[in-house]
Amino acid sequence: MTALSEYERLESPGIWRAARAGQRRDVIVSIGDATLVIYDGADRPLAHWSLPAVVRLNPGTRPALFAPAPDAPEELEIADTEMIDAVEKVRKTIERRRPRHGRLRFYLLAGGLAAVIALGVFWLPDSLIRHAASVVPQAKRAELGQHLLGNIRRVAGKPCSTVSGRRALDQLYARLRPDRTGSLVVLASGFADTVHLPGGLILLNRTLVEDYETPDVVAGYVLAETLRADAQDPVERMLQSTGPLSAIRLLTTGEMTDDALNAYAETLMTQPAATLDTDALLAAFREAQVASTPYAFARDISGETTLPLIEADHGGATQVLTDGDWISLQGICGE
Repeated sequence: MTALSEYERLESPGIWRAARAGQRRDVIVSIGDATLVIYDGADRPLAHWSLPAVVRLNPGTRPALFAPAPDAPEELEIADTEMIDAVEKVRKTIERRRPRHGRLRFYLLAGGLAAVIALGVFWLPDSLIRHAASVVPQAKRAELGQHLLGNIRRVAGKPCSTVSGRRALDQLYARLRPDRTGSLVVLASGFADTVHLPGGLILLNRTLVEDYETPDVVAGYVLAETLRADAQDPVERMLQSTGPLSAIRLLTTGEMTDDALNAYAETLMTQPAATLDTDALLAAFREAQVASTPYAFARDISGETTLPLIEADHGGATQVLTDGDWISLQGICGE
């Protein structure tokens, strides 16, 4: 039985020589299960070739020349078309059945590469950004915050400041954010309510100090913005917006490009404030001993959407600012 099931017996004449420069002999060629056998005229075997190892010396040309291996000295010439096609078909069939170690290595390498790419796309940027944020010192955070404030000032204008108003802002910051570095800044326009920056900066729209009768309102907005800053590292939040290349630059040079800072400043001034958990917000009011009702009505004059802040108000146990300081803060932006 041959290696090809469609043939019961496959033989043909051929010309064989034991060496490329040797004498050519007429022979009979026969295909077995996995061998090609060469016989002389007396039906004596002259050579057995392994079909998987057989190579075609002149692809596409007939008569076909075969050898038992690429560097073997033997050579077999076959003119019979059916035998040539059969040898080629057997060789291809056996080749397809042979285990593909190289292909397995390819699949393993491709799979590994895909895993690395997936890691880089879905995991590495976030990990890189978190790491970059975690190693930025406080002095650099303050510098980044000041750079962002400088970019925001181009749209929002110069920060409001008077001697007594600045003193009142510092007292409000110390009252609401003890043991934290940073400051409060009042700006005339450019954003709604509050924005927080790296370095402990919290920006306030002037309406928060001018349009209400009690400092409890601005105190509530500062407490709410503090919760947002605590929910995610402000530097990490910035790098999430500007991208992993900014994180790499910050790690390697300690700097960020003006374009990245400008783009992030614009984002801060236009994006809506993150929604806060009511229980966490009430806990912050209780800890700071600030009444939550004034803040609740400032957010919604009807009180419908902020009713939990009103119903659970424990009241302000201590004064937020003295009347004199509150008046000074209300006039911080001048006439």
